[in-house]
Amino acid sequence: MDLMGIVWMVIIGLVAGLLARAIKPGNDAMGWVMTIVLGIAGSMLGGFLASMLHIGANGGFTGLVFSVIGAIILLFLYEFIMSKRRV
Repeated sequence: MDLMGIVWMVIIGLVAGLLARAIKPGNDAMGWVMTIVLGIAGSMLGGFLASMLHIGANGGFTGLVFSVIGAIILLFLYEFIMSKRRV
């Protein structure tokens, strides 16, 4: 992967992570780096979900939508794991 690909991955990860945190209710205390990681991992999960549904989500608006959906799913999992850890 070239440098521009990495830069775009970080930018899309940040946008998807921020959108997911804005859409999902609750207090998700995480910094910028974790938000970017959340968005990148959400993009991977969203791409997997899109391929399972036979939907082409290789970028564009559809790719962003599935990235945000994947990030929201990961946010729910993160919240579930952190709530179990506090008990």
